Amino acid sequence: MTTASNGYMNGYTKMEDGFPATRLFNQGYSYTYDDVIFLPHYIDFSTDSVQLNTKLSRNINLSIPCVASPMDTVTEASMAVSMAALGGIGIIHSNNTASEQSSLIRSAKSHRIPFASTDIPFLSPDDSISSASVFNNSPCVFITNDKNNKNLLGVVDKLTWESLPDKEARISSYMQKNVVTLPNTCNLKDVAGYLTKKEMDFVPLVSGEGEVIDVVSKWDVERINGFPKTSGFPSVGENGEFLVGASIGTREKDKERLEHVVKAGANVIVIDSSQGNSIYQIEMIKYVKKTFPNLDVIGGNVVTMYQAQNLIQAGVDGLRVGMGSGSICTTQEVCAVGRGQATAVYKVSSVAAQSGVPVIADGGISNSGHIVKALTLGASTVMMGSFLAGSTEAPGAYTNQGGERVKKYRGMGSLEAMRKGSDARYLGDTAKMKIAQGVVGAVADKGSVLKFIPYTMHAVKQGFQDLGASSLYSAHDLLRSGVLRLEVRTGAAQVEGGVHGLVSYEKKSF
Repeated sequence: MTTASNGYMNGYTKMEDGFPATRLFNQGYSYTYDDVIFLPHYIDFSTDSVQLNTKLSRNINLSIPCVASPMDTVTEASMAVSMAALGGIGIIHSNNTASEQSSLIRSAKSHRIPFASTDIPFLSPDDSISSASVFNNSPCVFITNDKNNKNLLGVVDKLTWESLPDKEARISSYMQKNVVTLPNTCNLKDVAGYLTKKEMDFVPLVSGEGEVIDVVSKWDVERINGFPKTSGFPSVGENGEFLVGASIGTREKDKERLEHVVKAGANVIVIDSSQGNSIYQIEMIKYVKKTFPNLDVIGGNVVTMYQAQNLIQAGVDGLRVGMGSGSICTTQEVCAVGRGQATAVYKVSSVAAQSGVPVIADGGISNSGHIVKALTLGASTVMMGSFLAGSTEAPGAYTNQGGERVKKYRGMGSLEAMRKGSDARYLGDTAKMKIAQGVVGAVADKGSVLKFIPYTMHAVKQGFQDLGASSLYSAHDLLRSGVLRLEVRTGAAQVEGGVHGLVSYEKKSF
C-alpha cells in the first residue's frame, strides 16, 4: 500500500492529497509544528507493534526518543536518573561549576533505581534536630562525620525523633548505629523484596566506599510500582550504569570542564550554544574529538542546512536543532534570527541524514502531536524543556501561585540564568551588559515523568500508527519517498483541530 499514488484523475483535472515534504518546505515559508498537519496513511499493524527505539548520536542508542534539556530548572541528577530508567537520557546542565556538574553526573550514575532522592538530610553527631522540617520528604536523617563526608555513622527516623522529650539533644545520644544498608547496585525488585522480608520501612543504599547514595522506603516502592510500564529498556552502558549526558560551552575554560565531566562518567557531550555555527564551537568540536576520540559530541544549535554542514564537517556525532522555538526563549523577538521549528527540523534532517548524523529536535514541544511531527520530519529524538519542567524530578521546590502548585522554569537566556553563567551560551563576554534572550516563569506541577512519559510515548505510537509507520526509520522513509503528505493549516483549521465550541471543559491526556 505504501506505493499507492497520491494523485487522482477527476475528469481532465488531476487532484492531489497534500504535498510531499520536499515541495511544502521549499516555498519560502517558516513553519511551526502547529502550522502543518500530516495526512493519514494505511494501517496494517497494531499500536503496540510500533517501535520507538532510535539513536541519540552516532553511537548511542535509546529505547524512547526523549532527551531532557540541559537547563538548570530541568535536568540534574534526579531527572537524568528517571529519563535513563525510562529509556531516554538527560543532559546535565553546565550553569554551575565544573565540580558541581561532575558531582551531579556521579550521583546520577551511581543509581540503579528510577528516581533519585535530592533532599536527604545529613547531620553530624554533635548536631541537634531542631524541627521536623529537616526531614522534608525523607523518612530519616543520616548521621555522618560532616556534610561532605557521606560515610554513615547512624540514622534517626522521624518517628523516633517525634517521640523524644528533648528535641535539642545531641543526635549522637539517640541515633541508631550499625544501620542495615544495601549496595547501591541493587535494583528495585531486590530492594522491594528485602524491605518486605525484613519488615522494614526504609533502607539506605550505599556505594562500595560506604557513602550513602540514596534511601528507598516501602512507600517509594509502592509509588514506582504504580507507574505505567514502558516497553523500552533502560539506557545503560556496558558497566550497568545509567547513560548520562553533560553540556559544556565553547570557552577555553570549558576544556577543563570537559576533563571533569568525562572523568565523572559522562557518556555524551552536548556543546551548548544558541547559535552553533561559530568558529568557537567548531574548534571545540575538533578539540573534543581529538582529546576523546571515542566520546560522542553533539553540536548546535542549528536551523539551516549550511549551519549543519559546517558542524558535520567538524566531526559532530549528532545535531541539536532549534533557535527561538522554546516557550521561554525570546531569541527571534530580540535578535530577529531563527526559524520555524518544523521547517528547521526538516531542512537540517535532510542534510544530516546524508552523513548518518542523528538530529535532536530541541524546542517547541508542547504535546504528543508535536513529538510525532518532529520525529516524522526527520528528527531521531526530541529535546524537552517546558514539557518536563514542573515535574517531580525537575530541580527546585514547589511553591503556591494563585492556588496552584508550581515550580520555577527559566530560559537559559534569561537575565537570572545569565547572571549565574549561562551568558556564555549566547556567545556573551564578561562585560556587565547582558541582553536577555529568555524569560523566567513558572509551570504547573505535572507529577512524575515516570508516569506521564510512558503515556506520552503510547500517544506517539498511536500517531505513528495513523501515519502507517511502524518505526521512526519507517516514518523517515515514507516522508522522503513522498508517500507521506502534508498540508498547511489555516488559523481556522488550527482552531478546529483543537477543543472548541464548549462553554467549559476539563482536559486530561490520560
